[in-house]
Amino acid sequence: MIYVYTDGASRGNPGMAAAGFMIFKGSQKVFEEFRYLGIATNNEAEYNALIFAMNKAKMIDKNARIFSDSELMIKQLTGMYRVKSERLKELFRTVKDLEREFLHISYQNLPRENERIAAVDKKLNTLLNSIGKEDL
Repeated sequence: MIYVYTDGASRGNPGMAAAGFMIFKGSQKVFEEFRYLGIATNNEAEYNALIFAMNKAKMIDKNARIFSDSELMIKQLTGMYRVKSERLKELFRTVKDLEREFLHISYQNLPRENERIAAVDKKLNTLLNSIGKEDL
């Protein structure tokens, strides 16, 4: 079993966005990745972080627990909320397709203050702060 912590960030909505994740086996971090997305909404960044994470996670272990501070995304993925945005529907379908590549996958919402979610968020903010307007 692996534990995957994802986060997306957008400076503006839409605005400069980034997505990232960390994967742990027990207490050991086994992988992390952070990407600049260009211009996107916060929800798009959250979904992209999850998609990037799932693509890597499936190569490490077919059993995964996914954690995110995005209550909207987690409630959509667990069927509590409908996906209304056409742009998010495509990302949602991608996640659902990726789910089939796991033996077990679960989603849980965690507060932003969670130590591992906060670590992902901090690295995303560092990445966004390092991108100047000349890079856009």
